Amino acid sequence: MTEQERDLGRRFFEEVWNKGRREAIAEFISREAVLHEGGSDIVGPDGFYPFFDRLSAALSEIHASVEETLADGDKICVRWSFSAKHSGEGLGVAPSGVNIHVTGITIMRVAGDKLIEGWQNWDMLGMMQQIQGSNKAATYISAPPHISAMNAV
Repeated sequence: MTEQERDLGRRFFEEVWNKGRREAIAEFISREAVLHEGGSDIVGPDGFYPFFDRLSAALSEIHASVEETLADGDKICVRWSFSAKHSGEGLGVAPSGVNIHVTGITIMRVAGDKLIEGWQNWDMLGMMQQIQGSNKAATYISAPPHISAMNAV
């Protein structure tokens, strides 16, 4: 994998989300790419545009931070965080003015300088809970203190 391919994830988040360049979606995602998220698949830039449009209509001051990238074979894993202000109705909820912060992981399969398949998992529930001002659900449930790895067997 070339250095340019290894850096594709970082460049995608910078151009698409931080710079808000909708046209960059087609620069990074091949027309045949299949993107898997939440039990559904979308195909190519045309499938990604509605997602980008909804988030852009709902959120302002968007900033994505790539925390870490790992590459193996033709895949790149990107661990990221995302902050924004809920200022529009793109998510079907009246603007709250709340600043949100979410995290996620995206795995991209690349060929040349294009994303050809992707898997994404991020804290959508936590984002909606922040917007609606409700208590954030636990995303990790630890064992009770009296249970340790040694006596759990």
